[in-house]
Amino acid sequence: MLGTLLQSWRFWALLSAGFAALTAILAKVGVTGVNPDVATFVRTVVILALTGAILFASGQAPGLGTLSARSTGFLVASGLATGASWLCYFRALALGDAARVAPLDKLSVVLVAILGVTLLGETLTLPNWIGVALIAAGAVLVAYRG
Repeated sequence: MLGTLLQSWRFWALLSAGFAALTAILAKVGVTGVNPDVATFVRTVVILALTGAILFASGQAPGLGTLSARSTGFLVASGLATGASWLCYFRALALGDAARVAPLDKLSVVLVAILGVTLLGETLTLPNWIGVALIAAGAVLVAYRG
């Protein structure tokens, strides 16, 4: 059972969502009275140290040498997008409520669905699109201050 669970994308996605929720709350408290860019830098250093330790402790470091130029280019671009996202996210947290910032940030789910279909050729069914629309509507409603 545990082996099956550890191979499930759903398990890891839900775990990611849980950690993302913790991230928003911990970051909101941590960014109080701190420049958001400084806060993003500290967070990034911690992530770099953690992932580096995992990579070396698990013996996966040699995999760095097997990256193709194409993969490296896309991973660098993804890293730049992640950095930009984090800088914007921390600035938003410094200015707004975590309970409103995080849902708007999750509009990325809607954008990923649209980009996945248009750029990657992925397919979504009508129920999937309804879910995407509900996520968009929910994010807007949670962020609404009325």
